[in-house]
Amino acid sequence: MSQKTAIITGGSRGLGRDMAISLAKDGVDIIFSYHTNKAQADEVISEIEALGQKATAFAFDANNPENGKTFITQATAYLEQENGNPNFDFLVNNAGTGTFNLVADTSESQFDEMMNIHLKSVYFITQAALPFINKGGRIVNISSGLARFSLPGMSAYAIMKGAVEVFTRYLAKELGERKITANVIAPGAIATDFAGGSNKDEKKAAMIASITALGRVGEAEDIGGTVAFLCSDKAGWINGQRIEVSGGMLV
Repeated sequence: MSQKTAIITGGSRGLGRDMAISLAKDGVDIIFSYHTNKAQADEVISEIEALGQKATAFAFDANNPENGKTFITQATAYLEQENGNPNFDFLVNNAGTGTFNLVADTSESQFDEMMNIHLKSVYFITQAALPFINKGGRIVNISSGLARFSLPGMSAYAIMKGAVEVFTRYLAKELGERKITANVIAPGAIATDFAGGSNKDEKKAAMIASITALGRVGEAEDIGGTVAFLCSDKAGWINGQRIEVSGGMLV
């Protein structure tokens, strides 16, 4: 069996870190992006190498969609050097951040930032990666529970995530001939540093727990296993689907 490789954007912390570790535990080599914190990225590389897998990381600013092409070029050049082949198996579009503003208060620059990070960069990094994804590969995009339910202040972010869900279905349709699946996972509220770490606030966490069937706020470790599953042989017949990973939030 040939060695599998995953490329993950935003893999140095939070959900992306857990995705990278979960895939590495399944025997997958990892290439991931980080925004600015190289020391944090190096820690994740060490964790993955301790699991017996190869790992490397490159800087990527998702607010500059052109930067995504550079990241894919760096990643495929690294694979060519390491393996004699630039191709890889799994693309996970995870990089992101949040903004909290009511519709009445959202500036055009804030809207554009959400569009660049969560939609435009996802679209064009995927486009740049397509020639290098092996037959039978997998694309996993990250949406949000906020594309299904609405909490005030998250409109610009949620709009882009809704668009990513539509994009994922088109990928599934267009890449079927290459046996590449495309699915989207939609995390619920997770206690990470995302959007200022507000989900770690005790009062907000209690509110989230009260509207979640499993009775708690999510943790980063709740998400990575789903990505690893979608990239496994067990999930080969799942395609064009949205899987919400929220513990039953607002069901």
